[in-house]
Amino acid sequence: MSKTTNRPSHRVYAVTKNGERNFWQPIGAAWAHGDGEGFNLKLDYLPLNGAEIVIRKPKAEEADTAAGETA
Repeated sequence: MSKTTNRPSHRVYAVTKNGERNFWQPIGAAWAHGDGEGFNLKLDYLPLNGAEIVIRKPKAEEADTAAGETA
């Protein structure tokens, strides 16, 4: 896989339930393929606790922060 230098299009989270609340832990980033048919993933952590993996578009304030962390 080639090194990605553009901003990620999505953030990757491990989601676990803590009582009545869900805890969203950011664990990586995703870049959409140019043809729109898939993604490249960069995971900084792997959840070992049975967490659900969720990929979401970042909110505007998260996109600015994530660009500095994952670029």
